[in-house]
Amino acid sequence: MHTSVLIIDFGSQYTQLIARKVRELNVYSEIVPFNKLPQDLSTFKAIILSGSPYSVYNQKSPRIPLESMRGKFPLLGICYGAQYLAHIEGGKIEPSQIREYGRAHLQQITDSLLFDGIEEGSQIWMSHGDTIMELPAHFERIASTESVENAAYKIPNEPTYAIQFHPEVYHSTDGKKLLENFLTHIAHINKDWTPIAQSEEIITDLKSKLGNDKVVLGLSGGSDSTVAAVLLQKAIGPNLHCIFVNNGLLRLHEFESVLTQYEGMGLQVHGVDASARFLNALRGVDEPEAKRKIIGREFINVFDEEAHKIQDVKWLAQGTIYSDVIESAVSDGPAQTIKSHHNVGGLPDFMKLKVVEPLKMLFKDEVRVLGGVLGIKETLIHKHPFPGPGLGIRVLGEVTPEKVLILQKADDIFIKALRKWDLYHKVWQAGVMLLPVKSVGVMGDERTYESTVALRAVTSTDGMTADWADLPYPFLQEVSNAIINQVKGINRVVYDISSKPPATIEWE
Repeated sequence: MHTSVLIIDFGSQYTQLIARKVRELNVYSEIVPFNKLPQDLSTFKAIILSGSPYSVYNQKSPRIPLESMRGKFPLLGICYGAQYLAHIEGGKIEPSQIREYGRAHLQQITDSLLFDGIEEGSQIWMSHGDTIMELPAHFERIASTESVENAAYKIPNEPTYAIQFHPEVYHSTDGKKLLENFLTHIAHINKDWTPIAQSEEIITDLKSKLGNDKVVLGLSGGSDSTVAAVLLQKAIGPNLHCIFVNNGLLRLHEFESVLTQYEGMGLQVHGVDASARFLNALRGVDEPEAKRKIIGREFINVFDEEAHKIQDVKWLAQGTIYSDVIESAVSDGPAQTIKSHHNVGGLPDFMKLKVVEPLKMLFKDEVRVLGGVLGIKETLIHKHPFPGPGLGIRVLGEVTPEKVLILQKADDIFIKALRKWDLYHKVWQAGVMLLPVKSVGVMGDERTYESTVALRAVTSTDGMTADWADLPYPFLQEVSNAIINQVKGINRVVYDISSKPPATIEWE
């Protein structure tokens, strides 16, 4: 069992970054909403309180039973977590009188444990509307900034520390060092979360859970399902049956190419062409969530039918990863449903299969590292993420075979150009969106009235946050010209320069 750090989510947009930074330090971390705390905390070696969009004085602000944690666990409060700890003990928290968002620099550092190896002047990132004006009498200030007197404090005689800035973000220069200091100097945690240990533990768990049962896995051709398949194959061997479904919403010629790329990997892969079935089910539907649910429903139906062709199958395996779990969480707390995922959650009652998700506690970058440890080809583990509903949510509005073919051709030009320009591995994810917008154009001496596509390329680490990729103008010019000249039905190309948040990576 790995040493674990509990991260209590109060709704901060940065909570996932805290978890990732801790894991990068080879310590396993787990995020739990503040209103769904485990009854037994004894398995955790330290607790981190996240930030929050709430003020501690808001009636709806998050509350937790601190008496079950303080003094019993090493505790680190970040931003709202720091304000909450101070507020409970009688500290004075007030709306900030000056803007406290962005870069700041540490001053008057007095603690040698939390700030070991961090010098005064170190850049940090502030993002809060309230500030701690006065600490409780028995608290000890250990750092300030130019404008924030109580930037960090500790509670004497217990392993409780708090900071009003965000060490988890890129702009906090020594943020990772600060988290490491908390984990090693204060929590005394053993760093045992390594890729090799992850693979061994997952395979052992799968062997214990599945025994001699047969498992059916839906392959997508991407890194997540591929890594899940290899882990399962190592655990249960020939009892794993892989199915790759052509839902009619894949990239151009992808059904054939994916089946080819799995040859020689020791996996039993069966291809099913159900494209007509999916496209017929989507006819006349234009609402994004409705499309996702239809595609998800049809996947379930196809897998149910295919599973019945294999005798005594008891499990359905899925390549669900941690970001899917977080984004699909439905709760009264801070985690809000952004979009539904057809590969997250339970199955309908008629499908008598249990679900196994080998990767559900791993972030995308961890899955890729794990894939390398397992010896999977680079071309597979570093393939761009592709949405489960495929081009069904990149054709905005109603999905038709004609629109899908137009989008496939435009997408093929874009992806091939990224590879040609050596840009493919410099972006996290890329694709083309077919918009329900037509505009006037001129080709030769003729007037056209045709469709618009939007190019989308983002940089990211795990998909939880993303920035639009700054692609060269000559590249965009070449792609635009190629799409307009080669894809009949398109006369205008635009480039999406929105980041996540506030936008999502996909348009639907």
